[in-house]
Amino acid sequence: MIDVTVILLEGGLPSTSMAPLEIFACAGTLWGMLTGKPGEPRFRVRTATIDGKATENFVPVSLVPTMSLADVPKTDLVMVPTAGMDLEQARVRNARVIEWLKRRSRTSAVAGVCTGVSLLAAAGLLDGRPATTHWGVIDQCRVRYPNVQWNTERFVTEADNVFCGGGLYASIDLSLYLVERFCGHEVAVQTAKALLLETPRIWQSAYAAQPPRSAHDDEPVQRAQKWLFTNFREPIDLDGLAERVGMSPRNFARRFKAATGEAPLAYLHRLRIDTARHYLESAHKSVQDVSLEVGYEDVAFFRQLFRRHTGTSPREYRARFGPRRVA
Repeated sequence: MIDVTVILLEGGLPSTSMAPLEIFACAGTLWGMLTGKPGEPRFRVRTATIDGKATENFVPVSLVPTMSLADVPKTDLVMVPTAGMDLEQARVRNARVIEWLKRRSRTSAVAGVCTGVSLLAAAGLLDGRPATTHWGVIDQCRVRYPNVQWNTERFVTEADNVFCGGGLYASIDLSLYLVERFCGHEVAVQTAKALLLETPRIWQSAYAAQPPRSAHDDEPVQRAQKWLFTNFREPIDLDGLAERVGMSPRNFARRFKAATGEAPLAYLHRLRIDTARHYLESAHKSVQDVSLEVGYEDVAFFRQLFRRHTGTSPREYRARFGPRRVA
């Protein structure tokens, strides 16, 4: 079983603590209760505050933790909720949380959502890594933490066991993404269906099962990735993209693969197929409509490519993961 510690912070919005707590607690259990199938809990969830006392939140709700940070045993995952909109006040008020995160990050995965991401940045966990946060504080974050690769186009980022979620309700997307990361795709989809949630949104411009690798410092390749994220549904001229970022096609292909681990065309196909997976899981679109939606006019080629990436056909994938009544 996976141990999760959800930190409760003063002055935040309780949904960014409670939504992760409920999603982790329901993973592996609620789907079975609704469908009459056997299940077992996948996460052991606890809550903690700096001193073990209840927190006062931005809304009139008080949350009582199960323990203090000092009493938290070994944990596989730490979840940091929103810390309020005043980043300086949040940093000062949560100085002990920041120091605790520095120590725990050596042995635990760490995830932050909304302005709670600023505490991860203050702990140095995001230096040189991609990160996202609430659009309303991104300019402050860029000034305070210039070594972080800030990107608000993304709902969720992952780099070296550090995870970030964007706005307030991105805590849902991030939590479902972490369920998938730790327990697999099927458990994540079942959990989402049981709670009547969509599968996790990773990009504002597109949906994906996994965010493409971008934890690298090749700036032209990052620009190419960003362009692909926005335009992947359109016909793509990769030689033209190479020219757009100031490289020859051969040099672009070499550097792109070195930075991302994939050739540009393979990377493009994965963006499209991951988006198709989301549509098949959550939307009532025909396979032909999905094929066109993600950029493939040749439906037969789309089916072939989808099977190559997922091991199953689009129709079979929808039958297993698509929208349907849970009971």
